[in-house]
Amino acid sequence: MSLLKLLFKAGDLMLGGIFTFRTGFRATLSFSFSSINLREFKFAQTMIFAIGELNQSPDLLPNRTLGYKIFNACGMSNIMKSAIDLANGQRTKIYEGNCTKSETTQAVLGHSASTPTMGFARIIGRFQIPVISHFATCACLSNRQEYPSFFRTITSDYHQSRALAKLMKHFGWTWVGAISSSNDYGINGMTTFIEAAQEEGVCIEYYEAFQQTGPIHELAKIVEVVKRSTSKVIMAFMTHREIKVLAAELYKHNITGLQLVGSDAWLTDHSLTDIEGHSILVGSIGFIVSRAQIPGQFVKDFWEYMFDCSLNGTANMQRMPCNGSESLHNIESFFTDVSELRFTNNVYKSVYAVAHALNNLFECKDGMGPFSNGDCDNIYFVSPLQVLHYLQNVNFTTKQGEQVFFDENGDSPAVYELINLKNVTSGAMQIAQIGVYNSALPSDNQFTMNGIPIVWGGGIYRVPASVCSESCVPGTRKVLQKGQPVCCYDCIPCADGEISNVTDSAECLKCHKEFWPNGRRDTCIIKEIEYLSFSEIMGFILTLFCLSGVIVTAIIAWIFFQFRETPIVRANNSELSFLLLFSLTLCFLCSLTFIGRPSEWSCMLRHTAFGITFVLCISCVLGKTIVVLMAFRAKLPSSNVMKWFGPTQQRLSVLAFTLVQVVICILWLTINPPYPVKNMETYRDKIILECALGSSIGFWAVLGYVGLLAMLCFIMAFLARNLPDNFNEAKFINFSMLIFCAVWITFIPAYVSSPGKFTVAVEIFAILASSYGLLVCIFIPKCVLILLRPEQNTKKHMMGKSTEVKY
Repeated sequence: MSLLKLLFKAGDLMLGGIFTFRTGFRATLSFSFSSINLREFKFAQTMIFAIGELNQSPDLLPNRTLGYKIFNACGMSNIMKSAIDLANGQRTKIYEGNCTKSETTQAVLGHSASTPTMGFARIIGRFQIPVISHFATCACLSNRQEYPSFFRTITSDYHQSRALAKLMKHFGWTWVGAISSSNDYGINGMTTFIEAAQEEGVCIEYYEAFQQTGPIHELAKIVEVVKRSTSKVIMAFMTHREIKVLAAELYKHNITGLQLVGSDAWLTDHSLTDIEGHSILVGSIGFIVSRAQIPGQFVKDFWEYMFDCSLNGTANMQRMPCNGSESLHNIESFFTDVSELRFTNNVYKSVYAVAHALNNLFECKDGMGPFSNGDCDNIYFVSPLQVLHYLQNVNFTTKQGEQVFFDENGDSPAVYELINLKNVTSGAMQIAQIGVYNSALPSDNQFTMNGIPIVWGGGIYRVPASVCSESCVPGTRKVLQKGQPVCCYDCIPCADGEISNVTDSAECLKCHKEFWPNGRRDTCIIKEIEYLSFSEIMGFILTLFCLSGVIVTAIIAWIFFQFRETPIVRANNSELSFLLLFSLTLCFLCSLTFIGRPSEWSCMLRHTAFGITFVLCISCVLGKTIVVLMAFRAKLPSSNVMKWFGPTQQRLSVLAFTLVQVVICILWLTINPPYPVKNMETYRDKIILECALGSSIGFWAVLGYVGLLAMLCFIMAFLARNLPDNFNEAKFINFSMLIFCAVWITFIPAYVSSPGKFTVAVEIFAILASSYGLLVCIFIPKCVLILLRPEQNTKKHMMGKSTEVKY
């Protein structure tokens, strides 16, 4: 059969095609299928099939036929020559029957590669002839300034590159190598991929490019780079020619354990099954155009070749006629497999896109055309420019339900299938779809997996890891390593008071002031509330001492009341003694106001109650000391000292001293009283509930006044310590005041330096210690005398040689 019959058919409207399906083609020679590129031949055959189907369709272009002129162009010069010939379109012979038919092609289909397509699309674009490619994916072809008439039914590499970057992020591959073809397709595609990868947080460890026909040392260099690299994933953006060379070289150097991510130019190319080292490709994943079927597509020449028979109407008389029993069921061939027509379907859509554009041109109605004011074009002389206008607005749905349209750059919508090469053996390739990518969907929903098990590169059974640094767990943050890409970092724990609750956090978040990180520093929890409570051990012990002091004081008061007529009780001014015992009881009880959760009333009560009760206590002691001192000064018969400090004066002195403290406390509570606060400064991980002093002057005035009375009492007791009495009370008062002053002098630095609830505990301890000191030193010796030595509880024994003094 003549090859020219396959490549040319006349029609009312002509379509051109440029493919490379046979090397060394001569028009005068017949051909055999064993010497052609079956993939390219399949593209050409699909174009012929689609045109034949359209010529038989009553719906599109009725009463008009489509013809074709298909060139087998090998090499850049032949491709350019073919394109110019299609643009020229002049006939060598004109006769009456064809003088009205246009020989100029209305559109050119092809080429499969980006670089050749860029070459001739730039030239014939100047003639405004539409160029529709089924396989040229370079994003650069979307430039309408350079390629004003270019369209494609395959998705631009811009979308593929971004989809591949999202794929890397999905599997956690943040440290990858990149190898591409050193042509327009590879370099432009990889450039877009690297930009998209950086946006997704993926780092490129290395980027190398080579050409199949390039020097061998370039490939050797790439192999060495792969050997030294730490990344386990390689983005291979190249054609089937380069991947064959690369896979063979990696296999030769026994480099395994790599996960290849491929571009659509080689992932499903069946010629990969014939190369050495095809096992390297097992587990590869990547995006390719969706599967499709073209019902009714049939190749008569291939049928005759496969079964060595002649079909009806064939001029080949050297073969026996086919008898109809031939079957392709047992024939495994890439050419006969029409179950997954991916790129072939793009040729089919290209032909139909031109047909729909022409049909819209012929059926245009005034007011609905593509021009200004909705004008329609001249249908009596069709030019490629008219087709270009209508092609830009074409929108139709194929028989398989696929919508076909072009955007303002001539690109088709991006819909990919994510595939996995499960097995690659000599002559066979097993492919599985594992996901889908659709750029028309929202960003978060563009990429989905279908759950089918994946075969990974290197023979492993889990997702391979390819990272420069392991992920930083929650509770840590990333710190970039100096001089390294952003994917190389160290993980350091979050600082005190900060958390990170996501993996690979760049920054730690500061907890609210009332919260603190947990042990893992991945969650903020409420800070521990601290105050001196009754339920804790320290609070319980202090409460026990407070109540014990109250009980002991009550017992002593009962003893004194029972023996109130005895000399020892009467000699020491029983009225002041009972008032002193009452004030000591209040001192013990006021300690309880310091325990428990601080509130407004407890904060105001604790310091004022302490100040007033202690002044009352010290006033009584001071009164007793003055009485003792004056009593012995009044032993001469002519002395009348005691009449100036009798019981009335004693009561008034206690009242006067106490009222001064009451006035100080009232002023303090009126001007700036104590109040409860949350102390978050002492401890970073705790909140201390405590009472703020309000006015520091008020607090130190109360404390200072108590100290002043205590010092006065101590001095007077010290002066009366050597008075000649067998039971000189001044000695015991002197000891009690010595203890009192020692306690409160040591209290000041302890109070200032103690943190949190220990501040309160120190204050309670000081109150208890000084109260017990007064109780023990003043009253216990008397109780011992009353209960254990009653024979000494006589006026004679108490006075000894001294003169009796009556109070």
